Amino acid sequence: MYAYVARQPILNRKKQTIGYELLFRDGETNAFPDMEANQATCRLLVENFMSAGSNPALESPRSFINFPQESLISLVPTAFPKRKIVVEVLETCIPNDELFSAIKHLHRMGYIIALDDFSLDAEWDRFLPYSHIVKLDIMQLGIDVACDYVKKKKQQGCKRHYLAERVETYEEFEQAFQVGFHFYQGYFFSKPQIIKNRVVKPEEVLTMQLFQEVCREDVNFTRVEQLIAQDVSLSYQLLKFVNTASVRLEKPISSFKQALVYLGEEQIKMFVTLVATAHAAINKPKELYKQSLVKGRFCELMICRCQNGTPGQQAFIVGLFSLLDALLDRKLDDVLEQLSLTDEIEQAILLRAGLLGSMLELYESIKSGDWEQLDKTSRLLGFSPKTVEKTYQEAETWYQAILAK
Repeated sequence: MYAYVARQPILNRKKQTIGYELLFRDGETNAFPDMEANQATCRLLVENFMSAGSNPALESPRSFINFPQESLISLVPTAFPKRKIVVEVLETCIPNDELFSAIKHLHRMGYIIALDDFSLDAEWDRFLPYSHIVKLDIMQLGIDVACDYVKKKKQQGCKRHYLAERVETYEEFEQAFQVGFHFYQGYFFSKPQIIKNRVVKPEEVLTMQLFQEVCREDVNFTRVEQLIAQDVSLSYQLLKFVNTASVRLEKPISSFKQALVYLGEEQIKMFVTLVATAHAAINKPKELYKQSLVKGRFCELMICRCQNGTPGQQAFIVGLFSLLDALLDRKLDDVLEQLSLTDEIEQAILLRAGLLGSMLELYESIKSGDWEQLDKTSRLLGFSPKTVEKTYQEAETWYQAILAK
């Protein structure tokens, strides 16, 4: 499946691109779909900041993202790096005390705040000291009104930055430039460009179970870990989210529990809420998802039978993520580079190296019917082929039990 986003450049006075506004799309039609604004924002964030590999939509110093009222009050922007996004307060937001408190909090945390389609209404005045950029729609306000406003503010010594939206002609750009607008956006420079990116989407029922779990007063994080481990998409997105939310990881990740510890309770709730809101109606997993889960469970059971002290969670991750290239249509090494996994896990997946890599070899021998190789590998590890086949059946039974829940 694919995620779509339109991006439109934002330029400075030297006509240099300083960032892009990201606009949600659900297909190749370059128009906002008939969708509730909060869900559109959640899908934009999940599908672009947690999607597979490097997303060209994000390859800029800043991504300007529209946040509606609910997502701002819930402090959704705090789940994403302040060095990479500009928080745009949508014009549909109501300037009440609840929103004001949220904007002040985001400002204190160091996020860049932009007031989108600023209306010049006095009720927004108290928000101005906490806003870094004011976006004026010169088509809606009128170029003369917008320019007079900026000129007046600059004469008052205001150091706030002003952005001229919907600049469509050279004459409009020149007039805005002369009065001191700092930034510019519009068809005169570029129309929004559609970016298409591969994305993995989690299974609906499991996502809803996870959402219910984190909404409890006393969150059972063991249960959260168990649920996340049941879906390769959720697992992948969790590790992407950790890398997005954390400025620097203290050490590489080797388990989902470790990833949950890195995030903490509030960030985990944010992660689950975003995913659940973004994908409220997703089809059940297909065959590749089944293979990923069975493979992960098989590797986990086998490593535990080795009794060498290797945590079963590491083996589960090795099996689960070994099919990400098929799921995402990307080179496996490119995908794994995004996840900050341990070298041992990466080498097992990419090169079948070490004991963890041998677990994959056993599974692949069974799936391909290569009984000679199965016999050779299993005996090297001290197992009989019959034990390996029995373990595979246990993994299949485990998967069927998950479906029956």
